[in-house]
Amino acid sequence: MLAELGRPGVHTGILVLLACLAVAYGVSWLAGRHRQAESVWFGRAIFDGLLFPLLALVLSYIALLVLSHLKQSVPVLRIAVPILISLAGIRLVARVQTAVFPQSGLARLVERLFSWIAWVAAVLWIVGLLPMVLEELESIQFMFGKTRLNLLTIIQGILSSGAVLVLVLWISATVERNLLRDTVSDLSLRKVAANTLRAVLLLVGLLFSLSAVGVDLTALSVLGGALGVGLGLGLQKLAANYVSGFVILFERSLRIGDVIRVDGFEGEVVDIKTRYTLIRSTNGRESIVPNEKLITERIENLSLDDPRVLLTTEVTVGYASDPALVEQILVDAAAAADRVLKDPAPAARLARLGPDGLEFSVLFWISDPVNGQLNVRSDINLGILRGLRSAGIDIPSPQRVVHLKQVPDPAVISSGTAATD
Repeated sequence: MLAELGRPGVHTGILVLLACLAVAYGVSWLAGRHRQAESVWFGRAIFDGLLFPLLALVLSYIALLVLSHLKQSVPVLRIAVPILISLAGIRLVARVQTAVFPQSGLARLVERLFSWIAWVAAVLWIVGLLPMVLEELESIQFMFGKTRLNLLTIIQGILSSGAVLVLVLWISATVERNLLRDTVSDLSLRKVAANTLRAVLLLVGLLFSLSAVGVDLTALSVLGGALGVGLGLGLQKLAANYVSGFVILFERSLRIGDVIRVDGFEGEVVDIKTRYTLIRSTNGRESIVPNEKLITERIENLSLDDPRVLLTTEVTVGYASDPALVEQILVDAAAAADRVLKDPAPAARLARLGPDGLEFSVLFWISDPVNGQLNVRSDINLGILRGLRSAGIDIPSPQRVVHLKQVPDPAVISSGTAATD
């Protein structure tokens, strides 16, 4: 293919290729100038999405067919076609992985590996060595059960399975973003639909790709039997967690956004995976809880039906204080806090006649426990302290009476005993 560059028609091919690239960029710019965010088709900019190299590939291939039909030599377009094929494949893998796994380091590694493979294949195609490499790979054979496979078939199966995986992730992400968000308002149901759609598409796509490269699907029965034995012997917990994840999502006993307490850890459910649930507390810590634990153990859901939460704080005043005045000060301090609900209204009660003074409890409701509880308690305690000090009400310190008994001097005891003797 490179030897054809010395023939006439190179300048014509370059002009045609530049025209194809210009038309592809213009169409991509017109289609993506009003895009809302980064997408698979347009990427961060117009030229690094999938649409630009795909349009350039289609236009270049059409121009190649037309000029070849006119008996004109177009070596530049013959070289441009494999380059554009590799570029379109790389853009597809990169943009889909960025949309589905935006923070994954493994996704970046897969993208780089595929880029190297695509560019090496394009170079081999251009220099004319690709048929020889494919023949050599086909000559290396393996036995898979009763099926004889060669290295070329295995590579084709891996590439086709990878392509199916990328397309499945793209379709599921597109459906979830454009369809489920508009039709399903509940996050848990949306998660169920997205996971189910992704699993079904992935299973069907992998079966089709394996069948396309000549793999006997009946041979997978051995793998299925081994997987069943593994689940029965050592993977019970893993299988139980996956089943429990789907049960939680279908039952909606826990929903994304609920505030729950499990094993003394309290926080908001930020994500429900098929194996575990991610809970984030107000102090920034995150807890990964296996889904089986959420099914088999007692979990406190603080926002299942009613997001309101009753909180209390205690204060002790001296016995000489007026209980009615103290209750009024406590209620006013609680009502002055921004996050305290007006209905039900805060209340103060004399809880106990303690050893150090009158012990009062302040009861108040909040509707946003996800924003923290200690901060609202602190605001109320500061208001109570200011109110009590302004009214001159004493906040007593703990009183303890220590009785000291005089112990006789041992020397006096000894002398008294000697005198008696």
